[in-house]
Amino acid sequence: MRISVEDKLFLTRHLSTMIKAGVPMDEALMTVADQASPDLAKLINKVKADVDNGKSLGESFGKYPKVFDRFFISLVKAGEVSGTLEENLGFLAEQMGKNFALRRKVQGALIYPILVLSATFLMGTGISWFVLPKLIDMFSSFDIVLPLSTRILMGFAFFMRDYGIIAVPGVFGLILLFLMLLRVKKVRRAWDGWVLSIPFIGKVVEYGEMGKLSRNLGTLLKSGLPVTEALKVTIDTMSNLKFIDDLNAVKKEVEEGKSVSAAMINKKYPEFGKLATRMIGVGEKSGNLEEMLAYLSVYYDEEIDNVSKNLTTLLEPVLLLIIGLVVGFVAVAIISPIYTMVGSVGG
Repeated sequence: MRISVEDKLFLTRHLSTMIKAGVPMDEALMTVADQASPDLAKLINKVKADVDNGKSLGESFGKYPKVFDRFFISLVKAGEVSGTLEENLGFLAEQMGKNFALRRKVQGALIYPILVLSATFLMGTGISWFVLPKLIDMFSSFDIVLPLSTRILMGFAFFMRDYGIIAVPGVFGLILLFLMLLRVKKVRRAWDGWVLSIPFIGKVVEYGEMGKLSRNLGTLLKSGLPVTEALKVTIDTMSNLKFIDDLNAVKKEVEEGKSVSAAMINKKYPEFGKLATRMIGVGEKSGNLEEMLAYLSVYYDEEIDNVSKNLTTLLEPVLLLIIGLVVGFVAVAIISPIYTMVGSVGG
């Protein structure tokens, strides 16, 4: 059963509104199911059956971990225990919306260079496989010394003619193999650490993870969860293994009695940054850590916008220059022997 983010937002917002209005839980679930998509309605009816049989809403949602993550379940359970379920559902709807928007921002920042590079690769492959081999016979018939650029192009054309049927699928095979290797934790851990060191792209990923960390941790603390439990749940919402490993180490130190900021100030954890650790430290000392984390989440959202704009501004001329150089090289390699031949005939 696949439930979209939009469906979960619909469920959370409407359930929060109706509970706040005093509608009984079973009636609220029934009303949401009547207005929901078929898949969501089916799931809500199963949840309602469990609630009618005496289970809590958190336990009922917990039966579907592929739909509702630990962050979602923890906030629902905390709301039921503290009597603030409608507020926690409101928090959830707000945070899910912000996380969804954040993911879109990160994807939007990375999609431009990926699309341009992919289009260039596909265009180059098509030209190399279908066009260049047809030029080999024409250039071979020229009774002149071919320029270096033409000889390089011909060598590539020969390669594509003789081995292109193996080379091109081989490239796609290597990409597929790499994606499969990323499922191995050691490889994924090394890759995620390396990605953070890439100029601009690393910052987009880092700010995205820090925005998610600040927002989710702040929301969980505001709902009344202890800091160690809030860290545990927040870790499950992270994507980058470098962040996950380092947050697990931070959580262990917090369990041993350290503050979150003191645990984060470690040279092995540069991705947390001085600003975040200082702000968290100030929040812990002043007793308003949730507000500081909320400020940080807004800050990182804005930083993603700034970095993505700079990334697009920088990459656009660089990519156009690379494409222009490649096209120019091919043009010179094709035209120069023709001029040489015409010159020799004229002479």
